[in-house]
Amino acid sequence: MPELFTGSTIAAIILLLWVLSWIKIINEYERGVIFTFGRLRPEPKPPGIRLVIGPFQRMVRVSLRTVAMDVPPQDVITRDNVSVKVNAVVYFRVIDANKAVVEVENYLYATSQLAQTTLRSVCGEVELDDLLSKREELNARLQRILDKHTDPWGIKVSMVEIKAVDLPQEMIRAISKQAEAEREKRAKIIHAEGEYLAAQQLTDAARKLSEEPLSIQLRYLQTLTEIGAEKNSTVVFPLPLELLSVLAPKPTRAEVTDRS
Repeated sequence: MPELFTGSTIAAIILLLWVLSWIKIINEYERGVIFTFGRLRPEPKPPGIRLVIGPFQRMVRVSLRTVAMDVPPQDVITRDNVSVKVNAVVYFRVIDANKAVVEVENYLYATSQLAQTTLRSVCGEVELDDLLSKREELNARLQRILDKHTDPWGIKVSMVEIKAVDLPQEMIRAISKQAEAEREKRAKIIHAEGEYLAAQQLTDAARKLSEEPLSIQLRYLQTLTEIGAEKNSTVVFPLPLELLSVLAPKPTRAEVTDRS
């Protein structure tokens, strides 16, 4: 019985498997960085079925999708000497696959370390109030710095967002007291402004009524009408205003002399 697998057949199968190992499938979101005898190919291979002749060629896959990297909480001392913990998230993507492989050993690790050091340095240059209230300005500043330093690596940083600022309990209580004092201050100012406006309006109304004596009598009758319209047991005895002027004490001659 002849042998099923001769030496030539085995060699042909091994050669076929070796040739099939050259076939690589690159996804749409990936690029293949090719090294031929250790030298970089000028352009990365686009998506599709590609041939990589091994062992003479080597391919490194690089994803072009946006990466959301979480920056661990960093201990930061602000410019006004307050110790806080700040964490953030960085959004970036590879725009040049060749640079991302050749210019830096591990672009993910390098970007993470750069984001941590930049977050500490930028937050340490501002005061606590600015860190809490000017998030957008700090985010834009962090994005510009990171994008500038990662550009030689072929990486584009699109967004940086400060997620949370953890304060000590003592500082939280102090900020709460400050906010409460500010609210009380605004309430007292608003109340004083209301009293001032009411006094101003009453002064204007009195000046207007003094121009015509009959207007005081009409206002007096209107007040009596409003009191009588309500369903109550109040008894009102209207008195003429002239009677009040008669009952008022007259100034003595000495007072008149003093005024003159």
